[in-house]
Amino acid sequence: MVRVAVMGSGSWGTTVAKVCADTEAGVRSGGTDPVEPADPAACPSVTLWARRAEIAAEINEDHRNSTYLPGAVLPASVTATTDAAAALDGADVVFLGVPSQSLRSNLEAWRDLIPPDATLVSLAKGIEHSTGLRMSEVIADVAGVDPGRVAVLSGPNLAVEVAQQQPAASVVACTDDRRARLVQSALATGYFRPYTNDDVIGCEVGGTCKNVIALACGMAAGMGMGHNTIATVITRGLTEITRLTVALGGQERSMAGLAGMGDLVATCNSPLSRNRTFGERLGMGETLEQASGATKGQVAEGVISSMSVAELAEAHGVEMPITREVVRVCHHGGDVQTAIRALMGRTKKAE
Repeated sequence: MVRVAVMGSGSWGTTVAKVCADTEAGVRSGGTDPVEPADPAACPSVTLWARRAEIAAEINEDHRNSTYLPGAVLPASVTATTDAAAALDGADVVFLGVPSQSLRSNLEAWRDLIPPDATLVSLAKGIEHSTGLRMSEVIADVAGVDPGRVAVLSGPNLAVEVAQQQPAASVVACTDDRRARLVQSALATGYFRPYTNDDVIGCEVGGTCKNVIALACGMAAGMGMGHNTIATVITRGLTEITRLTVALGGQERSMAGLAGMGDLVATCNSPLSRNRTFGERLGMGETLEQASGATKGQVAEGVISSMSVAELAEAHGVEMPITREVVRVCHHGGDVQTAIRALMGRTKKAE
């Protein structure tokens, strides 16, 4: 039996805990009701760490997380705790589901509690602003582990839809194939299909940059622009993401897969995407503060990451015009209409 710890009870962390608990239960796609396994002892052990005691209590007593994943019923085999030591005790796989910019501080508190051979899986999508490090690099640095122990989960995985058991696929990226397959087995259900991949860099760059491009798509939609415009932004956005991926040592082919195009399309088109919704509010003329009101007071990850992505691109001589205009709007007081005109007025060239 694989022991799983999920550190972070936000929407995606809670969903991943549900998926892991459903793995041995043989849960099929469709519907929101849990399907009990024939043998309850076959369920993997899944412990979810929550920062807030009231969230842990609701999960344990009612099998729900109404704060971050309303409507979803969690399997009884998911238990929650506010005690990090208890959550990590004996874990074979540790999913790290805290926000990217707080990952370092949380790991500093947890690193001595992590079992010596546990596989660490990043659920966060971002670049650490203070260092320019990808999340897997932050994990290896702070936890003091070999990079081969660190995996990344990425793909078109909107938490609400996965929690509803709608069919979805994802990528488990790790340079150690044995660990990648371990994480894959912990996540595979009738409604969630994980593939393995050794391109950690590509999966992380794709997962980070798609949030920035989704902001741009949202801005265009907020201005009343249609499908042609959105398709153009997505396609050209993928081009600049691919350039950065290759420059950082990732694989170009990954950008044609789930962690590249798949994640980009889902995030840029869905109203469930915080980044798309945030950008749409900006496109309608709202300020960053006003747009935050539509996302529960939280600034979209793409706003935070856009500056770090732009700095990485500049350091490696990579041209990322869409990212540059998002940075101008979000961090330098630029307006959306000027950003669109700047993109359309660029020097003509071959595709």
